[in-house]
Amino acid sequence: MKVSNLLGERFKKAPAECSIESQALMMRGGYLKSVGTGIFSLYMPAKRIAHKIENILREEMDRIDGQEVMFPVVMPASLWRESGRFDSIGSELLRFKDRNGIDMVLGMTHEEAAVQLARDAAQTYTKYPFMIYQIQTKFRDEPRSRGGLIRTREFTMKDAYSFHTSQEDLERYYDICYHAYERIFARCGVPEVVAVKSDSGMMGGRVSHEFMLLTDIGEDTIVICPECNYRSNMEAADCIVENEKGSIEELCEVYTPDQKTIEEVCTFLGSAEEKSCKAVLYQRNMDDSLVIVFIRGDLEVNETKLRNHIKAEVHAAVVTEDMGVCPGFIGPKGLSKNITVIYDESLKGIESLVAGANKENYHLKGLNIKRDVGDVEYVSLAKATDGGICPVCGKHSITLSRGIEVGNIFQLGTKYTESMGMQYLDNEGVLRYPIMGCYGIGVGRLIASVCQVSSDKFGPIWPITIAPWQIEICAIRSDDAQVKETADKLYEELKKLGVEVIYDDRSISAGFMFADADLLGVPLRAVVSPKTMERNAIEFSARDKSFSVDLSIPDAASKIKEKIEEMLAEINDID
Repeated sequence: MKVSNLLGERFKKAPAECSIESQALMMRGGYLKSVGTGIFSLYMPAKRIAHKIENILREEMDRIDGQEVMFPVVMPASLWRESGRFDSIGSELLRFKDRNGIDMVLGMTHEEAAVQLARDAAQTYTKYPFMIYQIQTKFRDEPRSRGGLIRTREFTMKDAYSFHTSQEDLERYYDICYHAYERIFARCGVPEVVAVKSDSGMMGGRVSHEFMLLTDIGEDTIVICPECNYRSNMEAADCIVENEKGSIEELCEVYTPDQKTIEEVCTFLGSAEEKSCKAVLYQRNMDDSLVIVFIRGDLEVNETKLRNHIKAEVHAAVVTEDMGVCPGFIGPKGLSKNITVIYDESLKGIESLVAGANKENYHLKGLNIKRDVGDVEYVSLAKATDGGICPVCGKHSITLSRGIEVGNIFQLGTKYTESMGMQYLDNEGVLRYPIMGCYGIGVGRLIASVCQVSSDKFGPIWPITIAPWQIEICAIRSDDAQVKETADKLYEELKKLGVEVIYDDRSISAGFMFADADLLGVPLRAVVSPKTMERNAIEFSARDKSFSVDLSIPDAASKIKEKIEEMLAEINDID
C-alpha cells in the first residue's frame, strides 16, 4: 500500500469530542470516522489491526478445540423469552418488530443463540464437552458511550460458549480458557493485562473473571493486594473491616440542628465516622419501593452487591413526604416495617453508634443495634477501600487501581440450558442439563486499549503482531531520481519477501511525512533520502526509538525481514 492511495487523512489536532488519548490519536490518525453516538466506521489501518486480532483469537480458540460458528445478529424475541432475559434486561437490549409484527431483538450477546444451535445436536453425553465460538458484530444500546472504541453501542466481539456434563469438567476447561486469554493478550502486545475476580451481572453464574488492562483512564476500579496477588473488580471485592467494639452506652437523643451529613454530624458531636451508622436510600426500579442500607459512616455501598442481594435493579431514592422518613436524620430505630432495611457487616460488633433519630434535627448517641433494634442479619455490601484489609492474606495492603476491561470469562452453570430446555442423556440414560461456560473479548475495545497504553504524544506504537503494517518506507525527496529508484526497489523487494509494507511516496516535507508516520504507528521505519544516499544506506529504525541503524542498500530487505521475524518470535514464543 502506498500512502498516496490510502483513504483517510491525518490531522494535527483531534476533534473536540475526544475524551481520552486513544480516541484522540485514532481520530487524528485516520483510523475511525464517527457515524453516530457510539457507532464508528473503520478505515483501512484500523480494519487491518482488527483482522490481525481476530486471527489471533481464532488461532487460540482453535488451539483449545473451539469450533467456529456464526449466530444471527437479529433474533426473534421468543428465544430471549425462553431464557427470561427479554423482560429482565433493560433498554440496553434493542427491541423492534419486523414487518409481520413479530417481536425481534438485536444481539448484544449470544447465550440464547448458542443453546438454540446446540440443543438438538448434543442430545447424548458422547457429544460432550465441546466449545463453539464466533467473531461477529453486536449491538448494545449503551447509555454511556465514551472513548471512541472503548465503550460503543455497535461492536465486534469474539464470544465462545462451552458445554459440559459436570462442574469439574467446566472448571478444567475454564482454566484452559483462562490461560488461552493470557496468551491472546500477550500476543496482542499487552502481557500486562491481569485477571480479576468479577461480578457475573446479567450473564448469571457464580464464578467469573475480567481481564483488565491497568490504566488511569479505565472506568473500572480494581482492588489489588501486592502482598498475595489478590485481584478483584470493585463490584465483586470483599470489604474486610476491623471494628473497635467499644462499650455499651446509654441511648440518648441529641439535638443536631441542620447537621445532616455524616461528616457534619460527627464533627458537631466530636465523634468518629467509624462509630456512626449512615443511612443510604434506594428505590427498586420495578415499583419504587424504598430500600435503606445502614452502613458504617466512613464506607460506601457497593450497589452491585446490593442488586445481587435483593435481586432487583435499584436507583438512588427520590424522597417524598409519604415515605415516612426524615431525610438527613434517618436511623434504624423506629422505622416503618414496610421499608426494606439492610445492615452492612461493617456495623457488626460496634456496641455504641451515632445514628439518625428519625426526627427532624435529632440524632441518637449510644445506639446498640441488638439492644435497641433487635437481632438483625448483616450482609456484606460495602466497597473495598484503599489501605483496607486483604480478604486473602489479612494484611492492610489493599490498593485501588483503574483499568479497562478487555475480556471476560464466566462459569454460567445451567442458567440457560435449564430455562431453554436443553438436555442430554447421560451414560445411565438419565436426562440432565449441560453446564455452560462463556468467554468474551471485544475486538474494538482491545484495539483502543492497546493504543492507550502503547503510544506517545506523537501517535500509537503498535505491537508488531497487530500493527496495520510491519514497516513503513519514507521516501524523503521522492522527486530525487536516486531516492525514488531506491525506495521503489526496496518496496518491491519487501513485498516479494512477504513483508507487510506501507510506502510513503508523496512529495511532501520530511517533518510532515514523519508526523504522519508517527500517527500510523507502524513499528519499523525505513528512511530513504538524499542524505542516506550519500552514505549508500537506508536508515532503519524503530517507532519506539529503541534502535536506529544504517543498512547497506543491497542487504536492506533481507535484514528488515530478519528483524521482523525476530520481533514476531519474541512476542509469539509463549507457552
